Amino acid sequence: MKSFVWQLPLTLALALTLQESLTGPAKSPYQLVLQHSRLRGRQHGPNVCAVQKLIGTNKKYFTNCKQWYQRKICGKSTIISYECCPGYEKVPGEKGCPAALPLSNIYETLGIVGSTTTQLYTDRTEKLRPEMEGPGSFTIFAPSNEAWAALSAEVLDSLVSNVNVELLNALRYHMVDRRVLTDELKHGTTLTSMYQNSDIHIHHYPNGIVTVNCARLLKADHHATNGVVHLIDKVISTTTNNIQQFIEIEDTFETLRAAVAASETLNRILGDPEALKDLLNNHILKSAMCAEAIIAGLSMETLGGNTLEVGCSGDVLTLDGKAIISNKDNLATNGVIHYVDELLIPDSAKTLFELATESDVSTSIDLYRQANLGSHLSGTEHLTLLAPLNSVFKDGVPYIDANMKNLLLNHIVKDQLSSKYLYHGQTLDTLGGKKLRVFVYRNSLCIENSCIAAHDKRGRYGTLFTVDRILTPPIGTIMDALKVDNRFSMLVAAIQTAGLTETLNREGAYTIFAPTNEAFQVLPPEELNKLLGNPKELADILKYHIGDEILVSGAIGALVRLTSLQGDKLEVSSKNTVVNVNKEPVIETDIMATNGVIYAIKSILQPPANRIQDQNTNLHSALEILRRAPAFSKGSQSSIRLAPVYVRLLERMHQSA
Repeated sequence: MKSFVWQLPLTLALALTLQESLTGPAKSPYQLVLQHSRLRGRQHGPNVCAVQKLIGTNKKYFTNCKQWYQRKICGKSTIISYECCPGYEKVPGEKGCPAALPLSNIYETLGIVGSTTTQLYTDRTEKLRPEMEGPGSFTIFAPSNEAWAALSAEVLDSLVSNVNVELLNALRYHMVDRRVLTDELKHGTTLTSMYQNSDIHIHHYPNGIVTVNCARLLKADHHATNGVVHLIDKVISTTTNNIQQFIEIEDTFETLRAAVAASETLNRILGDPEALKDLLNNHILKSAMCAEAIIAGLSMETLGGNTLEVGCSGDVLTLDGKAIISNKDNLATNGVIHYVDELLIPDSAKTLFELATESDVSTSIDLYRQANLGSHLSGTEHLTLLAPLNSVFKDGVPYIDANMKNLLLNHIVKDQLSSKYLYHGQTLDTLGGKKLRVFVYRNSLCIENSCIAAHDKRGRYGTLFTVDRILTPPIGTIMDALKVDNRFSMLVAAIQTAGLTETLNREGAYTIFAPTNEAFQVLPPEELNKLLGNPKELADILKYHIGDEILVSGAIGALVRLTSLQGDKLEVSSKNTVVNVNKEPVIETDIMATNGVIYAIKSILQPPANRIQDQNTNLHSALEILRRAPAFSKGSQSSIRLAPVYVRLLERMHQSA
């Protein structure tokens, strides 16, 4: 056993070494983006890279595949230009960039890569230039000329007023006393600088962006005889405070504390440790994210498990589409702080009332207010609210009376549920005293006649289910529901005659397509009397109207085949909110009963056997007409020409008969 334990890592290591030797070491995201830029630029010659330049600025980016086709950075248009890839230069008269840059010391390389201002400030110090020109192995993250120019006059004055202390220390903080190439710049790593061993914070993002203390790496891996130069877009500075210390000493957050004191919602959250924890965790991303790394929309997960859409529009960062980030890239020792102008309250810290107010169910919430039932939505009861969409009320809102108030209570379930744990046949108790059934279909999850129309919103104590219609709890059995509706008096009599009353009164799960009185009245009197006078045939036809499961309208797709109690299939379909059964329109859906659901129709459905019999009757009539047709047309020359047609028709009809 011991030999196996030691052998497994060795075998794995050998396998990995073999794979690496065959495919080469895995490239970093930065290297992959650089490789893509090379591919896009190769038509212009060797070592040419395609870069995207943001119109109206000097900002340039090596391009990945997605950016190449979109031609946008942070929603702003870019133009493609072509330039020498890092480490190469043009040769007069030759295509592309065939020559490698001359290899020189770090000081000289600064001028070659476009950081002459760093050279200038290096000259101002007494000690640093000899070090950069001398022996050793160093890495410098060199600010571009534009980066130095962007410094405030106050900061620049403080540096140049004491060049052998402040300026020297600032430049040393940009340096590491060994060679560090981009393949070592891993996400979340720190490098030890040459200023008091202070940490430099590296982040390497999947989109190929690399940041150094949130400054973007512009061009990397410029080799020198005594090290390597990386060009960055900002002058970086040391940081000594962690996030908590930063917040405690920052005066700006006094405004936040004042806002908290004035807010009822926030006061509630502050008094609830669980909600407060969720609030704070919703402000913390699981990964440090510098602003320079955001060039398009990203879904970022918070410590609380929620998702924030972090995006950008030009130079403005956005959260969930809103430009509420007012101060970017405040670096701490354990992360990055961005100031936001709004609190990011997660659903898990909200009441049902707050969840619903911000969703497409605000009309429902107004009804609860009018009915003086709002306390259920803002209290600490563990509940689930079934809230119809606003579109349900497009034709008007119901009047609040005792019945409506009770119906609203029946939209509140006595438990905090999650839809993913609901199961078919489950019953749910409501505050109104009803038991609601759960129906699980292939593409729908329904509670009675209401089907869930959006993802759950789970709050501190309650969960919001958005549903597609007002729920109607069952009021009795199918027979009870038919008896109290005058439209079905003839159907009730037929059910009693056929001996099906007990079936539709007992426990079960049925869908009945119920013909109205009008459907019976359109039948010829003799046919109606014949039907009602034959209980067995009547029972057979009525059973064909009854499906052997509960199918609510929200679960009906293009076509559902429902087995009837008679044995044949019913074809139920829905298009543009109109339900049809066997292509006959339904005039009212979802009359809920304790043992099923009723659909009102204006016709009597015929089982397939009856339809075939009717077709045969018509066939025999047509056959008789065709038999006589030649006799009627003997004197006609055209009739003689048509005779073979009749013969063929007669043959077909005899075969089918």
